[in-house]
Amino acid sequence: MSALARSVRSVFSFYLFIVRRARRTKIFALVSFLPALAALVIRVNAWLSPGAAVDGPAVFSNIILTFNLQFLILVLALFYGTSILAEELEGKTLTYLTTRAVPKAAIILGKYAAYVSFLIVMVAAGVTLAFVILFADRLGDAQAWLVLARSAAVLALGLLTYTAFFTLAGVLLKKSILFGLMFSFGWENIVPYFPGATQRFAIMHYLKSLLPPISTGGEGNFAFLMFKLEPSTPAAAIVTLAVVTAAALGLACWAFARKEYLFEE
Repeated sequence: MSALARSVRSVFSFYLFIVRRARRTKIFALVSFLPALAALVIRVNAWLSPGAAVDGPAVFSNIILTFNLQFLILVLALFYGTSILAEELEGKTLTYLTTRAVPKAAIILGKYAAYVSFLIVMVAAGVTLAFVILFADRLGDAQAWLVLARSAAVLALGLLTYTAFFTLAGVLLKKSILFGLMFSFGWENIVPYFPGATQRFAIMHYLKSLLPPISTGGEGNFAFLMFKLEPSTPAAAIVTLAVVTAAALGLACWAFARKEYLFEE
């Protein structure tokens, strides 16, 4: 194993322990389970209302997945991605990290890997719980589980790409949170609904192109997420997301190794 790989593993192990115990992680964990709570309310309401039925696939696609894809993963990636460097500057611990015999790239890559791994598990747990509640009467349906697996994979890809992108923003920009908010809830939530090739300039376009089809539950499935979508092929979407992730992380490591950072009083 190379020195860089060993350093990345050490940084990963240390910060995985830290992120699990952080107060903000507990808050975001509660937020990630809000869709499951909504699913439970919908299910209980159906049980208490004679003749009422729950359209599990429609609720999962248009409420649960929409919340996770267009809000939750953006917020998580923004706050954890930009904090990879910002929390070291604010805590004045960057000097201790950079004076150790650890390559600067290992700091970025190790913290990124720790944070994004934890986020993927947290989001997947919330989505899975919501799915089990909504599909309680179809848990023996293998096709339904394939929908869950593909949906979780899309969310994981989103976390990998957005967290890498916001890590780069955190390294380059002083006001990275402000930029990230405008990018996330401006560009990424508006441009994908533009007709034509313009929507391909948004990361969200490629994530939506990978969403699983749900044939049961009527024509309303993914009605909002798929509105105006002119999907790229799955192969093109995966390659694009991989290139954006690798490029963002590579540039973040390169910039971090060459940039001087001043602590604010």
